[in-house]
Amino acid sequence: MTLGKEETPTTFTLEPRDSILGSALRIKLSPNTNYLTIHYSTLPEAAALGWMDASMTAGKKRPFLFTQGQAILSRTWFPCVDSPSSRFTYAAEIETPDGMMALMSAKNPQQVSPDGMYKFEMDKPVPPYLVALAVGDISFQPIGKRTGIYAEPSMLKKAAWEFADMEKMVETAEGLYGPYDWGRYDVLVLPTGFPFGGMENPILTFATPTVITGDRSLVSLVAHELAHSWSGNLVTNATWDDFWMNEGFTVYFERRIMEALYGAEYVEMLAQLEFWELEDEVRAFGEKNPDTHLKGNLKGRNPDDGVGDIAYQKGASFLLMLERLTDRNKWDEFLKNWFQANKFTSKTTEDFLAYLKTDYLEKHGLTANVDEWVYGPGIPANCPRPNSTKLAIAEKAATNIVNAIPATKEWTPHEWVHFVRNLPKKTTVETLKKLDSQFNLTNSGNAEIRCAWYDTAIRRGYVKEILPQVEEFLVGIGRRRFLMPVYTALKETGHVEDARRIFTKAKPGYHAVSYGSIEQLLK
Repeated sequence: MTLGKEETPTTFTLEPRDSILGSALRIKLSPNTNYLTIHYSTLPEAAALGWMDASMTAGKKRPFLFTQGQAILSRTWFPCVDSPSSRFTYAAEIETPDGMMALMSAKNPQQVSPDGMYKFEMDKPVPPYLVALAVGDISFQPIGKRTGIYAEPSMLKKAAWEFADMEKMVETAEGLYGPYDWGRYDVLVLPTGFPFGGMENPILTFATPTVITGDRSLVSLVAHELAHSWSGNLVTNATWDDFWMNEGFTVYFERRIMEALYGAEYVEMLAQLEFWELEDEVRAFGEKNPDTHLKGNLKGRNPDDGVGDIAYQKGASFLLMLERLTDRNKWDEFLKNWFQANKFTSKTTEDFLAYLKTDYLEKHGLTANVDEWVYGPGIPANCPRPNSTKLAIAEKAATNIVNAIPATKEWTPHEWVHFVRNLPKKTTVETLKKLDSQFNLTNSGNAEIRCAWYDTAIRRGYVKEILPQVEEFLVGIGRRRFLMPVYTALKETGHVEDARRIFTKAKPGYHAVSYGSIEQLLK
């Protein structure tokens, strides 16, 4: 039988729409059915689709389209069993307007097709949320023998310089946890409307342009998305209750890559900042709240409710605790075996814990409070706690700000972020002006610094002077991580009308993931 030939019509039903899950499609099949063809179309408003007008791109010449499937948005642009436990291979044909390149989470072209037709194949089974598409004015530049950068032409050289260590990262990751099984590893730098820092689509990571800083200070994002090639893509959480198995593993793995390339002191600084964010989240939830368990309970809820520092940072801390029960060589051998034994499958928390018990704890005569970590609330007492000397110096400078403006400009962006976040609540507008005049924080080229500065400055009354730059920042980016703190600061300090005015202007450039969160905030 040839696909698409000798088709026999059948019947189907669409069930009533669920506000989170959409409508179930039920198709009647005969017992001898081997192939099923579904003829369908979607709507431009599908939540997975990010449509950028030409004015919202770097080059301002052509529009741009990208998809964002995680967690359960792939169902909005193609029919699928949209669960991470479902895996499949796929092939696709995409037709584009003249001069535009199409890319997918698959084997990709490196030049624009003269006739606008592109064919793709992903020959390894992936879950639905890892099917991705991008179309735009895109060019390619190689980095290494199996790595490269896709970006708009005006961004390409900057991006390639920023991510020059990509090939080294792949080699480092392979040295830790086994072969890279996806062939190529490329990064696509998207327009500013992309709602996340990065998305680990196989073969082709999608990345925010906010990491293009000119100083390679935020390249840990690439290490993180690359690490997903093992934790998340190779071995996937079977349900969104098991989300920590994607992200906790990946944060741990990212730090191992960064440590090998840039040193332990640098990683300790990153870990310290992120551990404080975990403590903040636990305090916000409440230390006994079930939402602080590693194993989630998202029944009847949107899977996005499970995205946060519990999965990422508590998960990474759990793995670091297990590493420190013995030497790293034994732990690395265990993790390498886990990935290789379970590759191209989806696993539950319980699958991992059973493997952990037999192949690590019992094998080496170790004991650990595993159930407390996984099924218990808060942060266990034996949680490893980072301690960065550099951040301690920045914090001391912040608390002493009334007496002395810091004398150094040599801090990393991470030190600046920590300094800004620790400025005393009673810091005067005059002091903030002096800081801004000396270090130009309002117009920093680093989005992490700008976000922290705007949040802090707004909450200390330094609003009127910087509101035009705040507006330009909020209109010019779409990354939810940066948008939410600044909009929240405006709302909570009596500037909600300014926030609403800016949001009305900026919303057309935001993806549904971002504007949905902000709409809820500003109601």
